[in-house]
Amino acid sequence: MATSKRVKAKPEGEIRRSQMVTTYGPGSMVDLVHNAVLVGGLDFWGWDKKKGRVPVPEPRLRDTLADRFKKAGLALSADYPFFEPPVAGDEASRFVGVQVLEFPQWFVCQNPACRALVRKDGLELKNGKYLHVCGSDRKPHETVPVRFLGACKKGHTQDFPWIAFAHLQKGRCAAPSLRLLEGATGDFSEIVVECVACGASQPLSAAMTSSAPADAVGPRLRCDGDRPWLGPEGREPGCEEPLRLLVRTASNSYFAQVVSAISIPQPGKELEEKVREHWDVLKAATKETLPVFRTIPKIQVALAEYADPDVIAAVKSIAEGKPPTLEPLRTAEFRQLVASADEAPGELPPPHETYFARRVLPEGGVPSGIERLVLASKLREVRVQIGFTRLEPVTADLQGDFDLGVQSARLGLTTNWLPATEVRGEGIFIQLSESAIRAWEERDAVKARDEALRGGYEAWKATVSEAPSYPGIRFYLIHSLSHLLITAISLECGYSASAIRERLYCGPSDADPSTPMAAILLHTGSSGTEGTLGGLVEQGRKLREHLRRAYDLGKLCSNDPVCAAHSPHEDPAERWLEGAACHGCLFIAECSCERFNRYLDRALVVPTVGRPTELAFFAERP
Repeated sequence: MATSKRVKAKPEGEIRRSQMVTTYGPGSMVDLVHNAVLVGGLDFWGWDKKKGRVPVPEPRLRDTLADRFKKAGLALSADYPFFEPPVAGDEASRFVGVQVLEFPQWFVCQNPACRALVRKDGLELKNGKYLHVCGSDRKPHETVPVRFLGACKKGHTQDFPWIAFAHLQKGRCAAPSLRLLEGATGDFSEIVVECVACGASQPLSAAMTSSAPADAVGPRLRCDGDRPWLGPEGREPGCEEPLRLLVRTASNSYFAQVVSAISIPQPGKELEEKVREHWDVLKAATKETLPVFRTIPKIQVALAEYADPDVIAAVKSIAEGKPPTLEPLRTAEFRQLVASADEAPGELPPPHETYFARRVLPEGGVPSGIERLVLASKLREVRVQIGFTRLEPVTADLQGDFDLGVQSARLGLTTNWLPATEVRGEGIFIQLSESAIRAWEERDAVKARDEALRGGYEAWKATVSEAPSYPGIRFYLIHSLSHLLITAISLECGYSASAIRERLYCGPSDADPSTPMAAILLHTGSSGTEGTLGGLVEQGRKLREHLRRAYDLGKLCSNDPVCAAHSPHEDPAERWLEGAACHGCLFIAECSCERFNRYLDRALVVPTVGRPTELAFFAERP
């Protein structure tokens, strides 16, 4: 007798694990073939029991975030708080992989004569498609998810209250029947929500002005505090934010808050990490029991170099949860890179190391204004998502940290871990001369430009609910130089410009007011094969050549003189956070930029049309 094999259902979509940390994390929206979904929170992520979860170790980032989470009243594991997103593949099920929620729940009939706006429970599901029966012939017509939803600045999201919105002027309707009428252009002024039953209608543009949800629309359209990605118990009552209309595929629907760290050697931390690695055994270690534990082969190998008193002290410190003494993330990396040993002829990086950097001296020396060039042929960056926002991004501080108490939506309701990914690659570290920077900052033209940029920042600050501190003229300089170098180097190194990522070191900062920093790390920012080709490091040896190309790229923009003459102060176009910068000269792919293409001004780097030469740090071609 023949037996039939059970065919397992395939997952409805696939996303790269690295994207689950940066773009499609918990609470984000994804378009599938026939519908749209909301990515579930960490409580709804599952791993195959045989393969298990894959931890991503990074002690320095772990200790920093543990301290931040504790101050914010949130839980974070002290041992293994970072895990890679699950790999489902053929094992995908409701328990393995990332669960998603169908969202939004409202659909629009694609019959041009109908255009009904209907909840999915009023539709027929057939072959994975929702069908609406309409027309004189009562035939089923395909529907698509409505492209609008409601959201607030706290990250809450919900179906837009279409019925209440359509009846704002006429009041309640006994049997509402809605349709969505769109004009030829798709502009909001041409989109109208209409009730067929009572004739009430409302243009969608009424919900787009900032004052409409709070004043014109009224309290019925205030946010309900819904967090559907966290499950049925995810609602957060008491939200006072006005509900904003949001296009679900728009770029402002999801801003992941990602904190990253470069893995660098940490003297004195090796013992602590080995104790944590075997914490299931060593958590019970005492002066009497430790000799017994040393007879276990794995413990014997791990602790062979350490004396019993040191091991007991490490166990006690971990058990008591004593906060470690930490330098800010960027400061520690800056010190490590600056202290890199000089390159030795024929020296190769050890095969099992994740960090290898050497200082080099190019032919002819480093250009004027540059103090140090370090080539890192091995780098490991760990990226961790700690939360997200909608509508407005929250900018990290100069150390790359976020304030967890400011508009950060949660990723999980009951979890104490965070999604993480690691990127292994290479990089070029360029440190500007501190004495040259300080002399440049004292110039009258630079001080005047600083005031103009600060004025633009203050104008922008008045329009947002939360804003970071003004980064300063020094940050504008190194950020603009970074973008010019990324464009220049990508023409020669074999990597695409979007595969090179910037990491900026600027100080003094609020977190570290005593350490002056002015440096750039250009490193490969894409996981997978496009990360360790070797071309980026080799191009670092041609630094002068690339600085010259960057000089030429920045000196003249295709939008000059308009671009060069732009001043952010009292700008009617509301481009408050950039000086001489636009898509024709400085803007690069957002995956490569740390600041959403903000805080840029090429006039600070090279001479531009209509600006005094002394304003430029590189007044002459390198």
